[in-house]
Amino acid sequence: MKLTKQSLAKYFDHTFLKAYATEDDLRKLCNEAKEMNTAMVAINPEWVTFCKQELAGTDVHVGAAISFPLGQTSRKSKLDECQNAIDDGADEIDYVLNIGRAKMHDWTYIQEEMEDMVKLCRAHSVIIKVIFENCYLEKAEIKKLAEIATIVKPNYIKTSTGFGTGGATVEDVALMAKTVKGSTVKVKAAGGIRSWETCKAMIEAGASRIGTSSAVQILKEFEEAEQ
Repeated sequence: MKLTKQSLAKYFDHTFLKAYATEDDLRKLCNEAKEMNTAMVAINPEWVTFCKQELAGTDVHVGAAISFPLGQTSRKSKLDECQNAIDDGADEIDYVLNIGRAKMHDWTYIQEEMEDMVKLCRAHSVIIKVIFENCYLEKAEIKKLAEIATIVKPNYIKTSTGFGTGGATVEDVALMAKTVKGSTVKVKAAGGIRSWETCKAMIEAGASRIGTSSAVQILKEFEEAEQ
């Protein structure tokens, strides 16, 4: 199906996750998201209530980043933070799995953590995405995490936080998409996607969502390319 400006915008999780985010930053983010009609705004949990108010009357979701960006909190802490975000009105959750446990190949821990988070979000009809942080993982580890996801069935698996040593790559998106093919799990590409050229490559590799703080620029480049 041929992309339009409107259908492309619905790929975007319009993102502002900086430590120095202010009300003005988040208001601007929400206004841009409304204007573009993106899928979601990606924010830190502090701002869920504010963004829900700013986006009232639209179908733009509010997505909270949990255990972000390191993933190095206990399962209970992640669940508590997730529950708080849901109570504040979050429509979607992007949580960082325990990367250290993945490097240790403690797959039981990873699966149980994922099951806990998915169960909580499912109970509240909230979309859940699992962030892998691929820049720290070997290809075999990425594949194993994706295989676990096909068992647990979060809505999405996601490449990166954008705060690690590297972001999304076409190779990783393709590997993740291939591994979850035939399941209900989709792939979100995030980290370093700042141009239409890069965005297009991620979509072609199998991404169904794009996390970016450059959605305005990407849409502009898309329109120019279509002329």
